[in-house]
This record gives sequence, structure tokens and C-alpha cells, in this order.
Amino acid sequence: MAARDTGAPRLGRLERSALTGVLVREIVNFSSFWRSSTFSSTVEPTIYFLAFGFGFGSLVSRIGGYDYVDFVATGTVATAVLFSSAFPAMFGTFVKYQFQRTYDAILAAPVDTEELVTAEALWIATRAGVYGCMPMVVGIAFGLDLSWGMLVVPLIAWIAGFGWACFGIMIAGYAKSFENFNYVVSAVLTPLFLVAGTFFPLDNLPGWAQFLANFNPLHHLVELVRHAVFGWEGLEDLARLGALLAFGFVLWRIAIRAMTQKLVD
Repeated sequence: MAARDTGAPRLGRLERSALTGVLVREIVNFSSFWRSSTFSSTVEPTIYFLAFGFGFGSLVSRIGGYDYVDFVATGTVATAVLFSSAFPAMFGTFVKYQFQRTYDAILAAPVDTEELVTAEALWIATRAGVYGCMPMVVGIAFGLDLSWGMLVVPLIAWIAGFGWACFGIMIAGYAKSFENFNYVVSAVLTPLFLVAGTFFPLDNLPGWAQFLANFNPLHHLVELVRHAVFGWEGLEDLARLGALLAFGFVLWRIAIRAMTQKLVD
């Protein structure tokens, strides 16, 4: 007797097809504005690197055991990942569902909200994984020594980019207007950006600030990239990687919930 078809394999194929369809749409759409997106996502972090690396670098030659230019070159990877994931996710998602009604059209196909959010976050994370490496590439041009660990940096940036993409989608899902983003940028992203260890080590900050840094995904990203380039720290880096994975998973689920409330599934 032939085995009964439960439909599970077919369901899995449909889910993969839905994800692929949304991803292909994003890639095709991205081909029309990749120049401006690439410019904004790579030039601004590179300017930060050049300004701080060579500006403060003329006053401080070494910091935290590293040449200051190398310290900033690895740290600004986090800046590039943030700029190319959280911000595009916030503004892009809000425009697509509030003004363009793009998501309404996508959901008219056999695609649900979870698949839509997942595909968007995966695509944004992929871009962040590429753009995030640009300050490091510029740093190599200015003397940053090559290492095998650099090959892992795009993966680290991708993992962090997925979490920040989900963060941006979540904020867009709960926001009622563009003005709401000002609170998030000023009260959340800017403080996290400044105390991530990008431009100065956190060792001399008050104890409570160093403790809170353990809850800052940008700080974990900075340290992982730095250790990948200059030398791993064993269990500490595994814990930081686990923190980034947990950050991405939790924000992914919250983003799905937020967008489900906004869209007709």
C-alpha cells in the first residue's frame, strides 16, 4: 500500500517558494537603486573611519593595545552594519506598507507575514554583510594587516545585520508616522552606537556602563570583528555570538508580530 501523503513536503516547498519569490523581487527592485544605496551605506561609515582614525589618531597612537587606526577600522564595521540594516529596514518597511502598499500586493499571493518579514530581513542582512566590510577594506588600504579571521567578518556582519533588520522592521510595524523614528534614533540607536566600543574602549567607563554594554548588540559585534581580525578570545567570543543569535531570533519573532498587526494576512 502506498504511503499516505501528509502534505508536509509540499508545504515545505511552498514556504521555500514564497521566500524565494520575495527575495527575487527585492533583488530585482534593488537593481534600480543599488548605486545610491551602496553610496550611503558605505561612504558614511568610511568617513567616520577616516575622521576618527586619522583625526584622533594624530593625538592617540595606540589604544586598547591596538594602533588607533586599526582599532577604528574594525570598530566602524558595526557602524556600517547598523547604517545598512536598521535604517533601511525602518524607513523602507514603513514606506512599503504605509504609502506604496507593496506588502498588500505581496500578501495577495500565497505568502504570509512570517515569510514576508523573514525574506526582507534576510535580504537586508545580506546587504549589511557586504557593506559592513567596507571600512575594514579601507583600513587594509591604510595599513591594517591581513588575517585569516577577516574571512569570517562578513558572516558576523550578516548575523548582526539580520537582528538589526528585524529591529527596524519591528519599529516600522509599531510606528504611526515618520516622526516616531526620531525617538528611536535619538534615544536608542545613538546611545548604543556611542557606547559600543567603536571609537574608544569601554574599560574606563563606570562599572554600570560596562555592565550595560553586555546588553548592547553593537558592542558584541565590535568585539567579535576585532577579535576575528586580531585574535579570538575563545568562550568569550562564543558568548558574544550567542548574544547576537538570540538578539536576531527574539527581534525576528517580535517583528513578525508587529507586522501581522499592521497587515491583512
